[in-house]
Amino acid sequence: MEERLRYDMAFRWFCGFKIGASTPDHSYSSRIRTYLGIKRVGKIFDEIRRKAESKGIVRKVFTFVDASAIKTKETTWAERDKAIKEGEEALNNANVEKYSADKDARFGCKGKNKFWYGYKKHASVDMVSGLITKVAVTPANITDQAGLKYICLDSGMIFGDKSYCLSTAQMVMRNKNCHSGAIMKNNMRLKNKDKDKWLSKVRAPFENVFSKADRRTRYRGTAKVQMQVFLEAIVHNVKRLLVIEASPLFAGA
Repeated sequence: MEERLRYDMAFRWFCGFKIGASTPDHSYSSRIRTYLGIKRVGKIFDEIRRKAESKGIVRKVFTFVDASAIKTKETTWAERDKAIKEGEEALNNANVEKYSADKDARFGCKGKNKFWYGYKKHASVDMVSGLITKVAVTPANITDQAGLKYICLDSGMIFGDKSYCLSTAQMVMRNKNCHSGAIMKNNMRLKNKDKDKWLSKVRAPFENVFSKADRRTRYRGTAKVQMQVFLEAIVHNVKRLLVIEASPLFAGA
């Protein structure tokens, strides 16, 4: 960011710097982030969503939900060795807080053999506009269905993978007056393969919202990682508004 402000005329123009004006160094952006804090960044994200709803850009009719891994560290060998040295049989979610520099991170698993250490990002996407409507961070050991309560809207149809066909997620949808569009597991009595094939086809275009997201944490602690995903979601939404050529959200914009 420091280099682009110094050498890129488009960046200078956007940020209000004249050609000969001096530009801030990298620490300026860090201080701004600290001064803003997670609550203010969350309010900015929410205000963009509310304005989009008021202008009919976000319809809240069809919503795609999913969760993705965010890694804190690639390996935890040092923490494991320290735990074993102190008498632990293994390093796991019950004791990792004692040995890790990041006290909020946990081990997560997707499928049978995809493990990571860190967090999980839960997000909902409006399937009309492609805007992210809600986003939340949890430790990696929180299941997708348990995290739905943080991102479920209060109306419409919720599209999701097989994680959301389970009882916890289904109860959240009922309590929020939402209709379930989750794909069912193959052993379920009400499984309808044709319906699930259609559901998969409808939600497929919105998978790329998660595939493009950063899979590494920049900070330690749930609060700071939440700020990271708020900022990423704000950037996504602003860029998406430009792509769909939406009308200005704020007066005078």
